[in-house]
Amino acid sequence: MSSNRYHGFLSFQSRGLVSFPRELRERLGAETPGAQLEIEEREDGVFELKPMIAIPAEQAWFWSRRWQSMEQEADADIAAGRTDTFEDVEDLITDLDQ
Repeated sequence: MSSNRYHGFLSFQSRGLVSFPRELRERLGAETPGAQLEIEEREDGVFELKPMIAIPAEQAWFWSRRWQSMEQEADADIAAGRTDTFEDVEDLITDLDQ
């Protein structure tokens, strides 16, 4: 195991509370009240914990899988030079109408 990876144990307390060691909380950015970890149980029985950042509900659309896929597609088009520029809005509208 790499020396920069954490290995240890989590302790369950009453009511199912889990105590994370300070070092791990700091690395996960979980020192802030309300910080969240996504937990997912894999097919092989391993639980994955992923740090999550809360976002305002009105911005959730931007982080949907579909929208992020479209963002990646747009980034690829820009990187490949598949873009057009226009002097003004009228030129853009003319191009769209064609």
